[in-house]
Amino acid sequence: MQNLQRQTEILGFDTEKVSLNALDGYVLSGVVYSPTTVTTKAKIILASATGVPQGFYRRFSEYMTQYGYQVLTFDYRGVGKSAPEHLKGFEMSYLDWGKFDLAGAIEYFSDEQHPLFVVGHSYGGQALGLTPNHSKVTAMYCLGTGAGWHGYMPFKERMKVQVIWNIVFPPIVAFTGYLPWSKLNMGSDLPKGVYQQWRKWCKNPTYFFADPEQAELKDLYAQVKTPIYAVAALDDDWALPSSRHAFMQHYQNAEMHYIDIDANSFGLKQIGHMGYFRQGSEAIWDQILHTFDQLIHR
Repeated sequence: MQNLQRQTEILGFDTEKVSLNALDGYVLSGVVYSPTTVTTKAKIILASATGVPQGFYRRFSEYMTQYGYQVLTFDYRGVGKSAPEHLKGFEMSYLDWGKFDLAGAIEYFSDEQHPLFVVGHSYGGQALGLTPNHSKVTAMYCLGTGAGWHGYMPFKERMKVQVIWNIVFPPIVAFTGYLPWSKLNMGSDLPKGVYQQWRKWCKNPTYFFADPEQAELKDLYAQVKTPIYAVAALDDDWALPSSRHAFMQHYQNAEMHYIDIDANSFGLKQIGHMGYFRQGSEAIWDQILHTFDQLIHR
């Protein structure tokens, strides 16, 4: 605790653990990072990647407070601190994270005084189109958002992913009743429903838009008019530009900006799928800051 307090004084921010309600009433765990040495000029909701607990985004959130941004991170239902004690038997849809959870975060964090931005990582960039209140969001900046189909991946990663989905995971999930993602050092454990839908949708080049059970999604995404800045790192094997476009094209009425980045340009050895938010990626965060600052003063 002493280290945290010293760091808070140096960087000029406060943190507050909060509880917020998803639109269907499910209680989510979150943290609000607030600037203390500068005036809050806008707000950011961090929409996480699949199975990535909110603590992973701590450094990014702290960094943004130095420039006047108040940030909300939260765990989706079934993940991290928003998970029940036991995941086996926990029923939910993968779409709930956007439809109810991110939507609830938007309701909780939005106000009339501050622009509200969403920074989406992977699934987080998919989730905005599922929310009924996306019009409250000034803009979204998403990183590593793609369609998930193995065919967009380089050959080595494609083979690896197919082995994991079709050989490794099925017996494990059948035995445990959930996906023990953490035991494979891949993130937080995932509810069975998330695993089943994710596996199903990743078999198609257009992801869940090809699922006849989700026919209404094309119309939902077409309603989004929020400006979107969609970043793909050229070494992100899970969400290369082709994968990004395959998904983001369904935000057909949004003002879309496609941005390709490479690690060398930011002084990094690699970015991959997770490096957007790792320590040392401040140059990437500065691009987000610059974009949001421009939008505030537009």
